[in-house]
Amino acid sequence: MEKIVIEGGNRLEGEVIISGAKNSVLPLMASTILTSGVNSFTNVPDLDDVRTMSKLLVMLGAKVEYDSGNLEIDSTAINNWIAPYELVRTMRASVLVLGPLTARFGKTRVSFPGGCAIGERPIDQHLKGLELLGSKIIIEEGYIETKAKKLTGSIIPFDISTVTGTENMMLASVLAQGETILLNAACEPEVVDLANALNKMGANISGAGTDIITIKGVSKLKPIKNYEVMPDRIESGTLMVAAVLLSGDLLLKNCIFEHNGAVIGKLIEVGAEISKVSDGVRVKGTDKFKSIDFTTLPYPGFPTDMQAQLMTLMSVSKGLSIISETIFPQRYLHAGELRRMGAEIKLVGNSAVVRGVKHLSGAPIMASDLRASASLVLAGLIANGRTDISRVYHLDRGYDRLDKKLEQVGAKIWRDKE
Repeated sequence: MEKIVIEGGNRLEGEVIISGAKNSVLPLMASTILTSGVNSFTNVPDLDDVRTMSKLLVMLGAKVEYDSGNLEIDSTAINNWIAPYELVRTMRASVLVLGPLTARFGKTRVSFPGGCAIGERPIDQHLKGLELLGSKIIIEEGYIETKAKKLTGSIIPFDISTVTGTENMMLASVLAQGETILLNAACEPEVVDLANALNKMGANISGAGTDIITIKGVSKLKPIKNYEVMPDRIESGTLMVAAVLLSGDLLLKNCIFEHNGAVIGKLIEVGAEISKVSDGVRVKGTDKFKSIDFTTLPYPGFPTDMQAQLMTLMSVSKGLSIISETIFPQRYLHAGELRRMGAEIKLVGNSAVVRGVKHLSGAPIMASDLRASASLVLAGLIANGRTDISRVYHLDRGYDRLDKKLEQVGAKIWRDKE
């Protein structure tokens, strides 16, 4: 098992190319279940989650090949509708096969999903949607079974805004008979990316990016060719925070300014200088950043996936910050590790009160989930001395060589054996 080692304090300067989005490529991969033929994608990040989804598709009968950002999935021979616990337990996005398998075979057996330890993430909205489309749901022995002779379009009102729930219902309903309307749908850019891809495959989807999405069922989809995965807005945000923390100057190439509005707004409040340029976004840090309050909200609000990273920034900012986590109230496991490095953080219900300190100190720390891993890397970059971060397999689930990218712009960071 590997760990990441960081000697803190080095200023960051230069260019970083933002990789394809983890939260976009996984539903795109699941969409290939709906086709018969060879699908291909570009700008695909080299992530453990991509490898896990590839293994799941192979288990279902697909052929998958990946090479330097190019992914090819031949879905012709998919003949299995069972997604076992051994794979699904490691990645929550595996639940995205539930909708397309039901649409293609009229039945599925999918294990309840796993993933990061960031609190309860129920899939009741997925099951509610499938029932409204005409599927029977059976839950037993830790598995979800669906049965439907033919899915039929319906109005699906989500009780809460759910990204994977919205994506799963889009995947389930594109081949359903009639029209499906998703109410209170998630508005995230990754939902739009999936809708754009499905439309290129022959689907009829409108309204993606708003809270009402309409899907008119079609009889068949065709494979997609060379679809470019959107850039990862969470990787972009993480690197923006890194530039601010270390008074750096980074050009984030292939970063979409409009996808990162909430994060950019908060960093400008902190004191950063951020500008939209022709090939991305430029971020200039300051040595006098101030504390701010923020609340995580569904898009276009501040993303929960950036809460941990901004907490690291607040831990060395001037003043007092109140952070409110409304999406995953238990998503504060990183706070304990930051305290080991000298941060002053008090948890009160679903909020964290952070009083900025003059500096953090390097220490042996442990990652608990994907975004917590990124926050601890950021903490190591600003800390005095050496930081050793264990369990970095969490980081590799969702960041494409983040340590290498940081090293290229000046960080003293490397991997070592535990």
